[in-house]
Amino acid sequence: MRRRGKLLSEAELELWRQVARTIKPLPGRTAVEAEPEAKSEKPPAPVESAQPSPAPALKGRPTKPASPPLVPLERRMRTQLRRGQQGVEAVIDLHGLRQDEAHAALRGFLRVQQQRGAKLVLVVTGKGIAGDVPYGEERGILRRNVPHWLRLPDLRPLVLGFDEAEQRHGGTGALYIRLRRSRDFSE
Repeated sequence: MRRRGKLLSEAELELWRQVARTIKPLPGRTAVEAEPEAKSEKPPAPVESAQPSPAPALKGRPTKPASPPLVPLERRMRTQLRRGQQGVEAVIDLHGLRQDEAHAALRGFLRVQQQRGAKLVLVVTGKGIAGDVPYGEERGILRRNVPHWLRLPDLRPLVLGFDEAEQRHGGTGALYIRLRRSRDFSE
């Protein structure tokens, strides 16, 4: 059997045969018969794949589904923010905080706002130091790191998406963050 121009290994053929035996055809269709096992004198050489195979799941442990991708603000919400028809429900300013302090403050702020039912919050990171950067420090470290933090597993259950703020809310030095609805697990 060939798969996109490559010969299948014996293990792949056996797997296909097992699957083909267990399939129930759709109504009005006939069952696909598993190819008979052809005994050949020389077994085919295993085909090397250019892509690494996925890591096998540990026995007895279900794999955790991947989080859905973060989404930017919808055009309608952006327009409402620009016109002043929509406002942010809470603001946190991370100016002057070290990275570890800022990350902890952001995490706590987002959890509290989610529990309160907030849908849109503003996180002010600042634009970074203007002019020469002293002592080899990087410019705008919080501005660069906050989007990275929002993608990490500890904040993904809280964050639906984020986008750069409008100029009147801080422009490139601030982010709008859409929060997921809080799920009450005590029910």
